[in-house]
Amino acid sequence: MSVPRKVKTIFKATEAIEGGGAKVLRSIGSRKLQNFTPFLLLDHATVGSDAGFPEHPHRGQETISYCLSGSVLHEDFTGHKGTLTPGDLQFMTAGRGIMHAEQPCENPDGSPGVGLQLWIDLPKELKYIEPRYRYLNKSDIPTIQLDHGRVTVAVISGQTHGTESKPDLTYTPIWYLDITIHPGGKINQPVPLEWNTFAYVLEGTTVFNCANSTHSAAALHTVVFDGKGTHIEALVAEHEKRPSRFILFSGQPLKQRIVHYGPFVCTSEEEVYQAMSDFRNGKNGFERALGWKSGIIKSMAY
Repeated sequence: MSVPRKVKTIFKATEAIEGGGAKVLRSIGSRKLQNFTPFLLLDHATVGSDAGFPEHPHRGQETISYCLSGSVLHEDFTGHKGTLTPGDLQFMTAGRGIMHAEQPCENPDGSPGVGLQLWIDLPKELKYIEPRYRYLNKSDIPTIQLDHGRVTVAVISGQTHGTESKPDLTYTPIWYLDITIHPGGKINQPVPLEWNTFAYVLEGTTVFNCANSTHSAAALHTVVFDGKGTHIEALVAEHEKRPSRFILFSGQPLKQRIVHYGPFVCTSEEEVYQAMSDFRNGKNGFERALGWKSGIIKSMAY
């Protein structure tokens, strides 16, 4: 039987300062919701070239960076480099250890770049795998229109109405859908049973229908859904003057402890202490971290 998921809570993202003076709006990972397995953190960044994310390590998680405007430069201690332009994504598995830097860049008109970064937990048995990258260019993302053209879905990861994304982007199974609804439009988006699911509204106001109630969520709000139900029902009222855009995330829960300390995501306190020691001493995956400096942040002043 088809049953829409109920809304558990709606809250507005809160401001945080990260890296070299970069202001972000944080939803998952904020005081309002620390973790929502397998999701650890979601940051909505609006950053110009005067701020960024200098050299820093990771262990035990995967990150997904989505460039919405401007561009993002990336470099790590292996010599790997890349540039994201609007609509592109980078899927990075930190595994046993990576050290990198990220530098958002402004738009041609001088306005700040905008992007999302999502952190996903890795299963305990995969936390010490070798780091890897997967990239998605905007042109490689399947996009379909529904409801007579009033709904557009970019299928970054997962599937919608018979359209599937590129496979094997993350080790931890997740869905990542970029959905735009114009006034009068509606979508019933299936989600995997028992997976943890939430939405982050980027623009406009979205109405989420439950069995006996409706909930409106404005831009910069996170909508967390109950674990039971077959789909998410979302719409934009006919009288609204602008469309809504939101990202729908759904992920398979991991039945393990989350011990999160800064850039290290482990399953015990002992593993956190080991990660700190390994990074400090350049061991067990961090051999190339000692003394490494990124070339993409030389012009930045802090």
